[in-house]
Amino acid sequence: MDVNINMETKYTIPSELKSAIEGKCPRCRTGNMFAAPLLSFKSKKMLERCPACDLKFEKEPGYFYVAMYVSYALSVAELVTACVATYLLSGNLESPWLYVIVALAVTLIMAPFNNRYSRIILLYLMTPSFKFNPKIFERVKEEGK
Repeated sequence: MDVNINMETKYTIPSELKSAIEGKCPRCRTGNMFAAPLLSFKSKKMLERCPACDLKFEKEPGYFYVAMYVSYALSVAELVTACVATYLLSGNLESPWLYVIVALAVTLIMAPFNNRYSRIILLYLMTPSFKFNPKIFERVKEEGK
């Protein structure tokens, strides 16, 4: 879903949701926030600045410690969902080891996702100073970055 924001432009402005899912800069929605794709061994490496608009992602020292709490909330939601699904799919089997194994598997499998998207959620939803700027988007597109 692409959206134009009351601005004469020859470029289609990507939606906020699409840009967040792709890990793009919240200000220009063009530059990548991470050095590698999600499913790679270097997926945790976050760029210091946006390669397109030069936005510094870490607003202040320790800024991404807040992402730890976002990651915790994501993990709790995933574990509750996985354990309820396990309960329903296992035919009400009450073995504690089944739930321990499921919880460990979900935690390990979802860790890279939680690390990346907790930072993206922090930048897109919880940082009002990092709002999308259509003029910067237009400039970046004109420069071809």
